[in-house]
Amino acid sequence: MKAKILNINGNEGKDIELPEQFKEEIHPNLIKRAVLSIQSVERQIYGAMTTAGQRSSAKLSKRRRNYRGSYGHGISRISRKIMWRRGTQFGWEGAFAPGTKGGRRAHPPKATKIFEQKINRKERRKAIRSALSASILKEYVEKRHILPTNKIPLIVENKFEELNKTKNVKETLINLGLEKELERISIKKVRAGKGKHRGRKYRIKKGPLLVVSKECPLERSGRNLQGIEISKVNTLNAKKLAPGCVAGRLIVWSENAIERLRKEKLYTNEKNGTV
Repeated sequence: MKAKILNINGNEGKDIELPEQFKEEIHPNLIKRAVLSIQSVERQIYGAMTTAGQRSSAKLSKRRRNYRGSYGHGISRISRKIMWRRGTQFGWEGAFAPGTKGGRRAHPPKATKIFEQKINRKERRKAIRSALSASILKEYVEKRHILPTNKIPLIVENKFEELNKTKNVKETLINLGLEKELERISIKKVRAGKGKHRGRKYRIKKGPLLVVSKECPLERSGRNLQGIEISKVNTLNAKKLAPGCVAGRLIVWSENAIERLRKEKLYTNEKNGTV
């Protein structure tokens, strides 16, 4: 499949042949597995303290003639701590056991629990190639984004990576026909439901993904645009290409990024593939 290379003004230039990574069959289930695997690794581990609710001296004898025992008092045999004493009379209060004041939980979350969902390397690479294939098909991309006037995929000349001001990046995206897409993701006052009580006041929509070949000024100048994500071509993953496990993200490629994808055979199973 061939595509046009656009300049930063949006005008068409020479043709370029897309790499073989874009010819993969689309597998939605495999993409979902790869995204969930990444999310499981990013999940923050949490759990109760191992000694929580067990830091009190609450030993109480159940034997018949033991001093400080609960036998013959007509009380349940839960662990109790002594609050006061008057001779051989004791004032007890339930502790330590589940259901008592300040006691431990019966089945607290364990910090030792492993959330990670593993996925085979070949499956992960196949999921990335599958998401790349979906990113150049209109029926997938139009479900997530407002399509530009130019045909997808959007491949821009190498000057795109050298843009060092946010306003220049925005002008270039508008020249590529993404003006309505930028308006869609710039809506700010969208409530996040219960998340607004936890520091997530607004829900930020996912916009286009800008893919570059290496570290460049565009990484700093483009990150201030809301909803825009920037990634180097060798650090792509299923979550970036298919947020929310839904394939068809709009991607703006630099010419060098496409060439590096082809030259290094990234995300393939060949021996010289580096990822």
